[in-house]
Amino acid sequence: MTIKDIARLSGYSLGTVSRVLNNHPDVSEAARKHIMQVVKEQGFEPNANARHLKMRQPRAIAVLVKGSQNMLFSDILERVQAKVSQSGEELFVDYLDEDSNEVEQAVRIYRQRRPKGFMFLGGDLEFFRRYFSELSVPSVLLTNNAAELGFGNLSSFATDDERAAEEAIDYLYENGHRQLGIIGGNLSVDQISFRRLKGIYRSVQKNGMEFDRMLQYEPCRYSMEEGYEAAKRLIDKNSGLTAIFALGDVIALGAMRAITDMGLSVPYDISVMGFDGIASTQYSIPRLTTIRQDTEQLADKGVRTLLESISYELPPVHEYVGFELIKRESVKAL
Repeated sequence: MTIKDIARLSGYSLGTVSRVLNNHPDVSEAARKHIMQVVKEQGFEPNANARHLKMRQPRAIAVLVKGSQNMLFSDILERVQAKVSQSGEELFVDYLDEDSNEVEQAVRIYRQRRPKGFMFLGGDLEFFRRYFSELSVPSVLLTNNAAELGFGNLSSFATDDERAAEEAIDYLYENGHRQLGIIGGNLSVDQISFRRLKGIYRSVQKNGMEFDRMLQYEPCRYSMEEGYEAAKRLIDKNSGLTAIFALGDVIALGAMRAITDMGLSVPYDISVMGFDGIASTQYSIPRLTTIRQDTEQLADKGVRTLLESISYELPPVHEYVGFELIKRESVKAL
């Protein structure tokens, strides 16, 4: 789709279309509205960096990364890039805010660059449910399970977040902790954090513990800064906590700093446990106890399935990969 196509479809001259796209004032309001309607319908997005050259480049694989501060995704992306490079394919990466609509962005990229396939690192299933039908190329979602959506061109590989979170709370329970705090994510049913919260509730009920969501849960985005602030809010409203389970390692690292700044000690006053198993957690003080996701398997299965789906018409694949409870210094037995 080029500016000539917009001119043809709208019935206006190239000059008029160009003036509209560049926000020049010497265009009638009727012409502006009609041309912009055509632009919207066709998904045309002018690019100052030689759009025509970009359209003629070989089609690459697009990777959409949801959340620029998520170190888990950085690890997965590095492995994905290496595996795609080994295959001889080209790849480009687009970073989105944690709350952005990744599928709408993918639709825009598809109309603009025509990639041969998509890989999503992180995703909200509600966005896939509503918008993914507009994409016809093979796609893979990593770290969330899309089996329930039933799209024929969407595979997914993820950790069993519910079972992993249940195991994390079981471990804290086994170490004598009964007053638990949870920080991270939100309560949207299509988010990964909701599945982890389901596992938490399952362990709490199984072990006969009480859990008051208003006093023991604090939502936040996946970053150290947000984890720091969430931990402070949680401890301020519930000073009796003996352990905090963060739904992401970056959140946990922020929480550990907050606990120290409040004059407390990890793990002697409050134990802290994370989720993801990012490399930096083995160098924190104390070293962070966490659930390690298998980023090697996620990347390997995701890339292999996407490349095979690009080359052949294959049914979608939806699998869980393994996880491991890493016991380190940040959890104290009571």
